[in-house]
Amino acid sequence: MFFKRSKKPLINSSSTSNPLLFYLNKMLKFIKLSPSRIKDLLLIVSLSISLFLVFLHPQTPLPLAVTAPSRSPTRRHHLLFSIASSAGSFPRRSSYIRLWYTPRDTRAIAFLDQRLSSSVGPNLPPVVVSGDTRSFPYTFKSGLRSAIRVARVVKEAVDRNEKGIRWFVFGDDDTVFVVDNLVKVLSKYDHDKFYYVGSNSESYEQNLKYSFDMAFGGGGFAISYSLGKVLARVLDSCLMRYAHLYGSDSRIWSCLVELGVGLTHEPGFHQVDVRGSIFGMLTAHPLSPLVSLHHLDAMDPIFPNMDRTRALEHLFKAVKFRFMRATNSSLISFQCRKLFLRGREVQELRITFCSIQENILEIHVKDH
Repeated sequence: MFFKRSKKPLINSSSTSNPLLFYLNKMLKFIKLSPSRIKDLLLIVSLSISLFLVFLHPQTPLPLAVTAPSRSPTRRHHLLFSIASSAGSFPRRSSYIRLWYTPRDTRAIAFLDQRLSSSVGPNLPPVVVSGDTRSFPYTFKSGLRSAIRVARVVKEAVDRNEKGIRWFVFGDDDTVFVVDNLVKVLSKYDHDKFYYVGSNSESYEQNLKYSFDMAFGGGGFAISYSLGKVLARVLDSCLMRYAHLYGSDSRIWSCLVELGVGLTHEPGFHQVDVRGSIFGMLTAHPLSPLVSLHHLDAMDPIFPNMDRTRALEHLFKAVKFRFMRATNSSLISFQCRKLFLRGREVQELRITFCSIQENILEIHVKDH
């Protein structure tokens, strides 16, 4: 027969609900300190540690806030213009290029299909011959194979590894750029990121036929340096997949879409898919700087009683490439000391470009 042996409880009834309190009381009895003394001791230890950290511990200097160096503003020499041309059209359209290109502060290269029979005249960019594109397929009926060569201008321009480039700008030999305005527009964007900047056509029909989200090549477009380096690596393989497209700009756009880059729309680029007088288009220009004009051979002269070339020379002589800001649907802010225009020409400018800043322009009118 077995008997149960009574067991003494390990803890009393008052402490069964909180074993931690029981062991704490045991510890206090062991070190013979009251709870109030323990509290005082903890305060003293805490204060001692604080004093040690403040006065005796070697101080590690706090790191200064690291700020990225301010980026220098974008200037004309940060842009590399690539002009798509041919040996047949370059001599005929060189007068357009001279309107905006200055050897001293504008970096540009003209890409031709073959060598010129004569030397390049003064105040024109250097000329290079594009690479052979016969290995690339082109299946668009009634199209021109030169679209492949013009599209590869992007790769050829990037592969030149020009120093100090932030933006690659592309246009045709009949594209006139307002360089200072273009610099101002591109300075809004980070060239170290992927940017594809341009505009579609003024023609709804052309946009519907090709795309509303594509930069039309004749109006010009810009690609940031970082995007240009990436695009150049994949462009040749991409061109093999788009043999069915019509133009060079469609090919570039399709390749950029593959890279996940969409168009950053800037309304100052103008394809000018209109014919005759562009008076209405210019007067309806948005509140943004004029960046480019294209199809100059198909438009009426801006000034009366002049041919197209003389009218454009007259305009660019007046503004001195200083289209610095837009005002009230305007295109031009004149910064000239003196401008000699006929009365009718002044009125034409006032109507077409909406606003001339009288405080920086002295207009001497010659009435007839």
